[in-house]
Formats: sequence, C-alpha cells, structure tokens
Amino acid sequence: MRLSDLKKELAAAADPERARNMAWFLKTGKGQYGHGDRFIGLTVPAMRRIAHRYIHLSLSDVGKLLASPIHEHRSTALEILVAQYERGNQPAIFDFYLKHTNFVNNWDLVDGSAPYIVGQHLLTRPRRILYRLAKSRNLWERRIAIISTLAFIRAGEIEDTFAIAKLLLADDHDLIHKAVGWMLREAGKQSAPALLSFLKENYLALPRTTLRYAIERFPTARRKRMLARIFN
Repeated sequence: MRLSDLKKELAAAADPERARNMAWFLKTGKGQYGHGDRFIGLTVPAMRRIAHRYIHLSLSDVGKLLASPIHEHRSTALEILVAQYERGNQPAIFDFYLKHTNFVNNWDLVDGSAPYIVGQHLLTRPRRILYRLAKSRNLWERRIAIISTLAFIRAGEIEDTFAIAKLLLADDHDLIHKAVGWMLREAGKQSAPALLSFLKENYLALPRTTLRYAIERFPTARRKRMLARIFN
C-alpha cells in the first residue's frame, strides 16, 4: 500500500464542517499557536483505522506525510510511528521523531506521540535529552519534554517529572502551564506526599493554571485553600 493510497483514504473520510470546527478548536487564527494549520476534518477513530492499515509504510514516506501542511496527515504519520515503535526498530524511530519535532507542532500531536515514543524509549536509557528539550525555544519541544514523562509516571517513576516541571515553572505559555499541571497531577496519583512537597516548595513560582490542574483530585475545600496558596 502506497502513500498516495493513504492520502486518498484520508481525503475520502474528510468532513468540511468538522474541519472548520477543528481549525477553531486548535487555534489556527492569526497570532494563535496553531496559526496557518490546515484541516480536512477526520474523527480520531477514523484516522486511526486508516493509519493502522499503513503501519508498514517506509520511514521515508512517513516523513513526507509528517511534513504535510494538513494536520490530519501529520497526526496519521505519528500514529503510524507509534505503531511501528511498538513493533520494533525503536532506536531508528526514536531518532527519526527527534529529528522531526518541528512537524509535531500542536498539543494533540505531542500528547498522542511523545509518551509512546520518546518516553517509552527513555524508560531504560539516559534522559538528558528531555532536559535539553525543556530549555528549547520551541514551544512544542518543551511540551514534548514534560509530556514524555507520562511513560515514566506509569512505570512508577516520578522524579524526572518533578525535575522537568520545575524547569518549566517560569514558562510564559499557557499550553506549558497546562501540560505541567497535568503531569504533576498524574505524578500525584503515584505519590500524593511527593506532589504536596513539590507544591509547597514551589508555590510562589506556580502559575495558577498549573496549580489548578495539579490539584484537581483533591477535595473541593482543600483545593480552595491550595488555590489561596495554603498547603497545610
């Protein structure tokens, strides 16, 4: 099955009305984080069904799909990469992913791929690359850095999540505030005391959005105190 066949299948499943809604939802207006992105309007389940019929696509063709200006093409390419990573050849796919981060350029693309390729790969390897990505000027590479740690959290390892979260507390982008808060919340499922310790230690630097996401699982009355920066 060829790349041209894949693009035809994606086009056949397109929905112009959904495309308009997705363009609004993923902030493609002038000055917004997704400015200039193009959509054809596929549901995630439909896109995944098509992607999984093309898991044997060459990395060269995946790269061409990933470089497309159409959002669903890039999303499909990443679905294929995740599936290929699960089936083998992990070092090559990990390296390919890191060389193409400029095309992993919206939050849904990061969230659906980074834990399953970057995070999974680094479970048993040095994690210095995440600390470099956390300092990148590229918004999406910074999000990749923190979201990749979801794989570690699920394996019961939370130290890197807290360390990278701390590096990102001064970030000025709301999408990083949300991502950090989400990962802190997930780390708290492994250890509520560790999460509380982090929040107490860094409460002056915590963006309100990050704090709000991080404490979602606490009882309402306690969340109100925490939002007022009262942690005892």
